[in-house]
Amino acid sequence: MSLKSLKKEDLELLSNKDITNLILEESGAQNTADLFKRIIKLLELPESVFDEKIGDYFTSLTTDKRFILLEDGSWDLRNRHTSDKLIKIVEEDDDEEIEEVQEEEEDDENNYDSIDNDEDIDDTNEDLKDLVVLDEDELELEQ
Repeated sequence: MSLKSLKKEDLELLSNKDITNLILEESGAQNTADLFKRIIKLLELPESVFDEKIGDYFTSLTTDKRFILLEDGSWDLRNRHTSDKLIKIVEEDDDEEIEEVQEEEEDDENNYDSIDNDEDIDDTNEDLKDLVVLDEDELELEQ
């Protein structure tokens, strides 16, 4: 199905996302405004619709798995892109923060060895204070 072969009446039966899919199939990646202006022109809607509905249109594209927002701000069909092309953007400040956290964790590990083990023993003794030790003879009597 191509856009040129569809009449206005046929286009009106499609959702904006379906029309967007057809546009992207034929024309390639485009930004949100250009896509929505093209839909308004195809459906012969008044220009005021652009300002009123552009936010809703953008939201609908972000929630539809068929589309992907590229780094340059244009939309394209997801099936044209593999996951290895997706880039995770990390700010430099985040890298420094991660390094600091890792250094703190290493310091904590090194400090653990130097903790006074007597404290741990005292806590263990406290936990075991109500423990009763039975020898085998007493155990047999209880059964």
